[in-house]
Amino acid sequence: MQKLPILKQLEEELKGVGRELRIEVPKELRKAAAHGDLRENAEYTAAKERQSFLQARLAHLQSRINLLSNLQLDSIPKDKVGFGSKIYLEDINSGSPVVYELVTPEEIDPRNGKISISSPVGRALLGKTEGDEVSISLPAGVKEYAITKVITIHEQLDDRGWGQI
Repeated sequence: MQKLPILKQLEEELKGVGRELRIEVPKELRKAAAHGDLRENAEYTAAKERQSFLQARLAHLQSRINLLSNLQLDSIPKDKVGFGSKIYLEDINSGSPVVYELVTPEEIDPRNGKISISSPVGRALLGKTEGDEVSISLPAGVKEYAITKVITIHEQLDDRGWGQI
């Protein structure tokens, strides 16, 4: 079975962060240390801060990759809204169509309908099926939608030729 696309992205970022941490930051530290007194050396301080940031980012990426690698796709419902689902909605009041996809925090892109599964909208849609109506309390007021179509992660992976899950 293929990996989720987000895993590939995170692994690429992990490689880049690891490379910078192992190769580029030590070069910067050596170069800055060559200037002498480290207590008042802005270049050295900046390189150390960058090193700390990269170490934290590396740990975070490793944690997310581990978590997503262990995600049991077969535990995600195949007949209702869950992680990775694309949900087609119709605003009950205006009739406007809306499409959301429930994604990981790294993939959030509200302008393109990619929302977190833990967002208020994501939580309200979880477990719903085609034909259900849902009311979602938002800061701008209550939105009411009818679910017109649900494409689960299983169907999306199948459509990409990744085999049965």
